[in-house]
Amino acid sequence: MKAETWTILACGIFFALVAPVYWVLSHDPTGTTALVMSFLLMGLLGFYLAVVAKQIPDRPEDRSDGEIADGAGEQGFFPPYSWWPLFCASALAVVALGIVIGWWLFIIGVGVGAVMVVGWIFEYYRGVHAH
Repeated sequence: MKAETWTILACGIFFALVAPVYWVLSHDPTGTTALVMSFLLMGLLGFYLAVVAKQIPDRPEDRSDGEIADGAGEQGFFPPYSWWPLFCASALAVVALGIVIGWWLFIIGVGVGAVMVVGWIFEYYRGVHAH
């Protein structure tokens, strides 16, 4: 994670240096705001990656003497297919349509969406993929 952290932080430093120069040369508030927000986003992401890098042991990619074989084995838990994100997105679409069409549809969408979110959260506690 160290390489990723420094790459993201370098992008953040770039945006921090370019934003005032852009403002002085163009006096464009929209572009300057976008550059400042990009700097803040890179800072937030870099901070997150730095915190995560301290919590995990050294990866072979982070060591200068790391070999390809050092990365063999289980890398983590990667969930199998899931239909719940599709159902949650459909419920969100119903909620958005409810705002346009009527509050009755919005309420139905929120109720169905709550059930879908609960199903998505607890999908690994029952059924084929339970553990």
